[in-house]
Amino acid sequence: MSWALVCEHLFIVLAASILSICLGLPLGILAYLFPKVRAVILRVVDILQTIPALALLGIIMVVLDPGKVTVITGITLYSLLPIVRNTCLGLQEVDPGVKEAARGMGMSRAYRTLLVEFPLAFPTVFTGIRIAVVNAIGTAVFAAFVGGGGLGSVINRGIRVQDMGLILSGTGALMVISVALDLLMGWFEKNTRKRGGKRAMWVPVAAVLAAFVLLLPYGRSSVGEGELLLYDGDYSETQIMHHMAKILVEDRTDYTVTIQDQMSQVNNFKALIGDGHTCDMMISYDGTLLTTFLQMDPTDVPEGETLYSFANRVGRERHQLQLLEKLGFDNTYAIALTGRAGEVGGNVSDLIPVAGDLVFGAEHEFFTQEGSMKFGPFTQFYGLKFKDTLSVDVSLKYAAAEKGSFDVTVVYATDGLNRKAGLRVLEDDLGFFPEYNGAFLLRQDTLERFPGLDGVLNLLAGQISNEDMVEMTYQVDVEKRAVDDVAREFLADRGLLAS
Repeated sequence: MSWALVCEHLFIVLAASILSICLGLPLGILAYLFPKVRAVILRVVDILQTIPALALLGIIMVVLDPGKVTVITGITLYSLLPIVRNTCLGLQEVDPGVKEAARGMGMSRAYRTLLVEFPLAFPTVFTGIRIAVVNAIGTAVFAAFVGGGGLGSVINRGIRVQDMGLILSGTGALMVISVALDLLMGWFEKNTRKRGGKRAMWVPVAAVLAAFVLLLPYGRSSVGEGELLLYDGDYSETQIMHHMAKILVEDRTDYTVTIQDQMSQVNNFKALIGDGHTCDMMISYDGTLLTTFLQMDPTDVPEGETLYSFANRVGRERHQLQLLEKLGFDNTYAIALTGRAGEVGGNVSDLIPVAGDLVFGAEHEFFTQEGSMKFGPFTQFYGLKFKDTLSVDVSLKYAAAEKGSFDVTVVYATDGLNRKAGLRVLEDDLGFFPEYNGAFLLRQDTLERFPGLDGVLNLLAGQISNEDMVEMTYQVDVEKRAVDDVAREFLADRGLLAS
């Protein structure tokens, strides 16, 4: 964890808070002034609050590009409820005698609302702002899922690799930020109640704006013109390959490679395609390109054509994307046994006679109905009927496996955490899972903008075996080595660095 991540997280929170205040205060005032629209406004902000934060970010990302804009927009909408409700409530609770006196003095409705009633309601209004800001600190953790940066990446990684130090450092930083901001806002609120008046209201506003200006460098993109753009992955394998590409390209060419915030594979693909793309390339897999990105099945591959060439051809036709040469590792799905499973043979078909006594546990996504590489089609293909199933968060799967929460699970073949968790990977003897050969996926216009880039990246073709990737991910996830160090060491060992 670094100070840059802390400041980046603070920037997201402050930017969203400023926008939610600018939007929430007028909505709260409108709800107070016009009873007929009050129910509609309050119902809308209530509904926004009930949408899960991650789902709201996903909906917004359909319209906006991945990154901080999506995150800030989502948190802004999520923060409206306490601001709107407290603004309306605070204005309603102003002493009726004061309102009548202002009316008797001939003040217009707008004048007395803004300059008489609002200052008196400000302590209640500020309480709503205080709640919204503190809630935004926790909600901003989800920024890591859509390339927004912040402390969420630290916590997510800590959970996945079961690193209590990372989890505590990320959580501790959030707690410190929350307590510090809450104490500061509490001090402002106390002084506002004591002094009152319009001048006291502007003190917290000035403080927030000053902090926002100071944090602006952490919200701006540092990308220069002509740079090759990638996103960091949310798994060590993706991170290793992206950093390896950066090191190799910058060593062999004059190009500058920028690795942006973390992002999942699906969101990275969305950021790669279309005219509004925010990256130029990513590590992917021919099976992922076919089944997840192109929404096709291995049965769609014409006879006589490989999955790799077919996925590559369709990717070019639909999205003008190009898979470079295969890197050598096949990160396909694999079925693995925990220590609780007992004596079972080395093939998946050996599970058939004993499946009724075993519990199958996996991440939520594997149990969905979307796509053919899921639990339903898998068990139907092999004729398996398990005793029970257990759906867990993907970040907690390996921890659950080590604790013996289930007997059988699905893993990625090249994940170093398989070794740490003591999982025994079975042979897919009937061939249900397709190949997932690792390869760099680039926009075709990227190859035009960066002549010779494909030649440099193809120096890695066939160089990385499954055993190599297992060892590298194990070093990063278990031995806690830096991604850059592991990537550079591999390139040096293969003699691929010119300098």
